[in-house]
Formats: sequence, structure tokens, C-alpha cells
Amino acid sequence: MNISVFASIVPKQEHVKDVEEELLRMVSASRKEPGNLRYDLYRISEGPTSFHLFETYDGPAAMDAHRASAHYQNYRAKVVNWLLSTPDVKVLSAVEAAS
Repeated sequence: MNISVFASIVPKQEHVKDVEEELLRMVSASRKEPGNLRYDLYRISEGPTSFHLFETYDGPAAMDAHRASAHYQNYRAKVVNWLLSTPDVKVLSAVEAAS
């Protein structure tokens, strides 16, 4: 069963570019992971800058492997002091979704 994740990340204003660069590295590395079906980065169009990730994995093991990966752990360590708050992460299961 596929698992999707929606994560919202709000950087401190002085670290917007830093966070964006790190997220782009994460996108590139995460898309290469076995079991990763989707890893898309969005930026809010209006208002204060925030980034949003939409991720889909082919099951819990793939999501756990992503969270244990070196690139994910490095990202978390780098950006921890660049964010206004802890990322808002929601793990989703489909009620109805296109295949």
C-alpha cells in the first residue's frame, strides 16, 4: 500500500535560500531511492516563504528507509537552526486516488 507524506517547512527569512538549496539536494537524492514514487517540492506563491514537499512511497519500509538515509539525516542536521518551527509533517493514506 502506497504512503504519501505532505510536509510544510517555514524557514527564517535570512535562511530562505539556504533551505531551498538543501531541499533541492534532498529532491534529487530522494527521487533515486528504491520505493520512492514521488518527491515534489513546492513554494507558496503568496505571503511569507514556505516550502512544501509531497512524497509518495511504495510502502512503510520505503518511507522508513528514506528517513534513515544519509541525505535525509544530513538535511535535518543542517536546517534545524534555519527554520521558524519544526516542520509540519502529515502521513496520508488514500481514501480515493488515481492509480
